[in-house]
Amino acid sequence: MSYKTISANKATVKKDWILVDAADQVLGRMASVVAILLRGKHKPGFTPHVDCGDHVIVINAEKIKLTGNKKDQKYYIHYTGYQGGQRKVPFSRLLSRKPMAIIEKAVKGMLPKNRLGRDMFRNLHVFAGNEHPHKAQNPRKVDFSSIK
Repeated sequence: MSYKTISANKATVKKDWILVDAADQVLGRMASVVAILLRGKHKPGFTPHVDCGDHVIVINAEKIKLTGNKKDQKYYIHYTGYQGGQRKVPFSRLLSRKPMAIIEKAVKGMLPKNRLGRDMFRNLHVFAGNEHPHKAQNPRKVDFSSIK
């Protein structure tokens, strides 16, 4: 009896659509699960150098939670490229203006920092409300009740 190691490639990968409800979820814990789904590490045929992850739809991004005092203390920092151009945006302001950016930044930081990671990030679809335009793909819902 001989066993062969199966290595996935672009032609053999089957991508599913997964729906994640972010309402009352802790940001980091939810983002780590979403990153695993995007990478495909939950599949038995995971291949590190191939995008074998699924498409992930995240809804209710504005209802995400943080633990402790992070709601008041957390800042998102970026640099404009000019002298003295470091900008700090508090979590509360970013949540009110662009709630999708909070989840996108958290998940992007957990993906590989290369071409493959950028390709995987394109499979993430985040929406602020309860509605999304991907109903035709029939996404299956992931239950996070055991993660809380």
